[in-house]
Amino acid sequence: MKFKKLIGIMAAAVLITSAFTGCGSESSVSTDGSTSMEKVIGSLGESFQNKTGIAFTFNPTGSSSGINAVLEDRCDIGLSSRGLKDEEKQKGLTETVLAYDGIAVIVNAENKISNLSVEQIGKIYTGEITNWKDVGGNDAEIVLIGREAGSGTRDGFESITKTKDKCKYRQELTSTGDVITTVKGNPNAIGYASVSSVKDDIKVLTVDEVAPTEDTIKDGSYKIQRPFMLITKTDKKLTDSAQKFFDYATSKEVNDLIVKSGVVPAN
Repeated sequence: MKFKKLIGIMAAAVLITSAFTGCGSESSVSTDGSTSMEKVIGSLGESFQNKTGIAFTFNPTGSSSGINAVLEDRCDIGLSSRGLKDEEKQKGLTETVLAYDGIAVIVNAENKISNLSVEQIGKIYTGEITNWKDVGGNDAEIVLIGREAGSGTRDGFESITKTKDKCKYRQELTSTGDVITTVKGNPNAIGYASVSSVKDDIKVLTVDEVAPTEDTIKDGSYKIQRPFMLITKTDKKLTDSAQKFFDYATSKEVNDLIVKSGVVPAN
């Protein structure tokens, strides 16, 4: 009986230990953040896990949530599709550019508009232009779709189009996928989403006559683009497993994987 009791106690201890295993575990890597980075980080994570046998997880919560997860030690590496703010850096965080991503301006496939200038996009989102006919489209009210406050995609889009805190959104959605689905279902909608997330069933506009491609994002001629960042604590060493993933993800070895994910490698 004593032996059985001892086994029971040991089993309980293992369960308790397992329950608290997560961020900081030497045998796994946990990441949290930008939903726009899901495709590229998923590809890198799967490759890393297959190569090393180290478990890899990604929690798609949005850029600001990922940054907070690092601050609060709820993950090993945060993922952000915007640069850190000064106050975030002052709290002890460091950013490392993984890749560059174009932000596609998208409309319903039925929309006859194919190009807008950055200036026109800014006027549309601030409510100065409210009807498609004013930019060469049909006589219909423009329905503005965007991301929620704190989204890296929204921050990048609004910064580049000079519309920060001025946008007149009809809907503010919490994921890239939701934006695409909503625009796909509304012939008068306009939205923005990571180029890597866009499929053939949605129409991507050229911006100032430039399409978002690997070459135009890399050379800067496509103007609406932003960085994909890995976020870590400045003065806290990563676990061995997390450091291995960090080194792998930022090496030239994975450039082909990054390109296949629809974004441009930083290294």
